[in-house]
Amino acid sequence: MIGLGFGAEFIPIYKAHPNADVTAICRRNEAELNKSGDQFGIEKRYTDYDQVLADSDIDFVHINSPIPDHAWMSLKALDAGKHVMCTVPMATTIDDCRQIVEKVKETGLKYMMAETVVYSREYLFIKDLYDKGELGKIQHLAASHPQDMDGWPSYWEEMIPMHYATHVVSPCLGLVDGLAEYVSCFGSGTVRDDIAKKSGNTFALQSAHIKVKDSDLTAHIWRCLYDVARQYRESFDVYGTKKSFEWTLVENEPHVIHTAKKPEPEIPEKIEVPDFAHLLPEEIQRFTLPAEIHDAEHLSFLQGGGHGGSHPHLVHEFVSALLEDRDPQPNAVTSANWTCVGICAHESATKGGEIVRLPEFTLG
Repeated sequence: MIGLGFGAEFIPIYKAHPNADVTAICRRNEAELNKSGDQFGIEKRYTDYDQVLADSDIDFVHINSPIPDHAWMSLKALDAGKHVMCTVPMATTIDDCRQIVEKVKETGLKYMMAETVVYSREYLFIKDLYDKGELGKIQHLAASHPQDMDGWPSYWEEMIPMHYATHVVSPCLGLVDGLAEYVSCFGSGTVRDDIAKKSGNTFALQSAHIKVKDSDLTAHIWRCLYDVARQYRESFDVYGTKKSFEWTLVENEPHVIHTAKKPEPEIPEKIEVPDFAHLLPEEIQRFTLPAEIHDAEHLSFLQGGGHGGSHPHLVHEFVSALLEDRDPQPNAVTSANWTCVGICAHESATKGGEIVRLPEFTLG
């Protein structure tokens, strides 16, 4: 386990999983490293990433380090013969995404971007409705992710909103098993001078349309990180011919299902989304529940609603992919496509909304 802030949440899940264990942990801060090691009973503790990669007992690394470390750590692990699970985004440049995809093809190793949204209970609920035909034909998809990053680690001040867009890109594309072909994005408003200087981005909010490849569908997504008054929201709306799903406007209130052809007052219905722990091995089912969150005061949980119970699903998917010798979902190409949507969207915004095509290596 690489990175033990947010990353520590996964340790008890792996330890409880019937087919996995955490052999070693790695963190730069030795005092915090030992604190986690003592808490979870893990003997192997490294402050040097190279020592992790040299350890023959380790089959794969789960990377939860700061965003600037994702690409180089992933590449180095693949070079060392380790499979990689990495938190989002895959990288912040198209070239780094390309290198990871090429390295995975070259080595035959597995790579999975640990995108929480496509394993959240809300997404699994919507996908279940879609798979059963209850939504009918999908006509449009939309997602938003406003988040006030003041008070977060300072490296977020260098982040461009669309460079951290996978939480809104992934459900739109994942639901219909599609890849993005091209994007058009507009920037709106301005962030304060210090944020603009650090990030190189002046836009307060970025809003993009995604053309889904080999489909009549488009998806609309928008992101902001600073200087927009809005409660945290990580939403996903789906509009079908029979039913549509709309995310609540206020965190922790009921979502809404709209059913076609009912009397107008009866079209909307507030619903409670069920948990999907039954999809998991019994030993890790409890980890979908907020009560099992190790550090409930971590900002990613205070603003993130516990990531929709996704953590044990992510663990189980990657472990299962390794045992079954198959690609995890999302695999390297899909992860690159989801990540490059945001990179291309920002490029589009700097060009006044000009269409920018996704690079060929992300198209399957």
